[in-house]
Amino acid sequence: MSDSFENANPFPATAPRPRGNGFSRGNAHAGTPRGPEDRIPPHNTEAEQGLLASIIIDGGGEILSICAEKRVRPEYFFSTAHQLIFDALLSLYSNGKGIDEITLCEELRSRGSLEAVGGLIYVNELTARTETTVHAVHWLEIVRDAYFRRKLIDTARRTSEAAFHAADTLDSLLDSVEKSFLEISQDRVQESAQIVGQSNGPLDDALAMISRMAQNRGAITGIATGFRELDQMTFGFHPGQMIVVAARPGMGKTSIALNFIEAALFARSRPEGLSVLMFSLEMTSQDLMLRLLAARSRVKLRDVQRGFAKADDYKKLSAAGNEFRSRKLYIDDVGGQTISEMRAKARRLHSRIKLDLIVIDYLQLINGTDNSVSREQQIAEASRSIKAMAKEFGVPIIALAQLNRKSEDENRAPRVSDLRESGSIEQDADVVMLIDKARGKKETEEEARIAGVHSRTLIIAKQRNGPVGEIPLIFHGDLTLFSEPERKVREPDA
Repeated sequence: MSDSFENANPFPATAPRPRGNGFSRGNAHAGTPRGPEDRIPPHNTEAEQGLLASIIIDGGGEILSICAEKRVRPEYFFSTAHQLIFDALLSLYSNGKGIDEITLCEELRSRGSLEAVGGLIYVNELTARTETTVHAVHWLEIVRDAYFRRKLIDTARRTSEAAFHAADTLDSLLDSVEKSFLEISQDRVQESAQIVGQSNGPLDDALAMISRMAQNRGAITGIATGFRELDQMTFGFHPGQMIVVAARPGMGKTSIALNFIEAALFARSRPEGLSVLMFSLEMTSQDLMLRLLAARSRVKLRDVQRGFAKADDYKKLSAAGNEFRSRKLYIDDVGGQTISEMRAKARRLHSRIKLDLIVIDYLQLINGTDNSVSREQQIAEASRSIKAMAKEFGVPIIALAQLNRKSEDENRAPRVSDLRESGSIEQDADVVMLIDKARGKKETEEEARIAGVHSRTLIIAKQRNGPVGEIPLIFHGDLTLFSEPERKVREPDA
């Protein structure tokens, strides 16, 4: 057996094997094993033989195509001989060669594996055992089922060993275990590298994206932000992106994040709206919903909090509440979470309800998984994990962050380098937006506070696939709402 198959097999070298040419004629359930180490891992030799025979009889046509679509690999077969045969069949298939007993034996002979599988006699015996390929798909499911059962056993064994050795922190161990089991349950075993030119590969994806861009002619291709000029610069938020929105306290970063959430929940591109998960490490879910209701209904939050809202305002709030009731917004307001905990929660929810957007408020409040390292290293770990989450789930993630005091002390516009506690945030982020007060304005902050309206500048300081620049905005503090200067704040729908 070649080294590649030894490495691909999920079981330790000491695991018991069927006797003979690496396969057994029955299932591994007979007998009374004395303990787990004596048990033969789940497999079905007849199903493996039937599937291989069907592929040979079919000449590498539809049946092998189905195997390729389901990402069946040699290690799906328990028998070493069957692994070698299937690998040879895949090679013939990928090279466009015809498949029959002769070509298969010649391929095995060229690899030096013909005798290892039992020679020409066993290959002929395989095809002689099966007269029809009608049951091939059923045999394939049996083979896949047994493989995943072996994977479950192996994952459980490795989990037990890792828990005993305590090499990792509990959070990282739980995250790893949960991910492993979820991948098995969802049949999401994928290769990390793709051939660029293969069907449905990166090349096709890129060409399809170009086609969509040509058809849309400047239209938004991602999730709309709710701000026309921002959409024009970014074309919306896209799957796999990590978007950082940073500001000093009081600049409105949570409010603009809620505006992004509202735009997603009521997206015109989908009647039922998009699905959004928000991790709030600072504010309660109740406070966040109050802000969302105030922004949606255009009712001043301060009047509501003081109990001086008008009767008509309460009607608007109630109408806004009914709108949100039909939307898919999930808020997790547990404070002091680690990125591993957040990732595990997001993964569980995403497995049940496909998420479209994740928002984290805010990055520097995420607890580190290892308290023995510096805070900068902990934030760097969180930042890397957020980017990995965006790619894993295929959704944009908006991470709010705080800036240090340097820009205030130097009386200048903020820069990406002002991000608190970690320079890796700038490295990991696809888009970095900074909120700054509008400079050069004559009104004082006190005048702006009294009026309840603040001039702001949204600085796109970094964008991997687009321009950078500044966007003027108006922050309506009492409404917890941002708007564009040339556009009035709309009244809620009657």
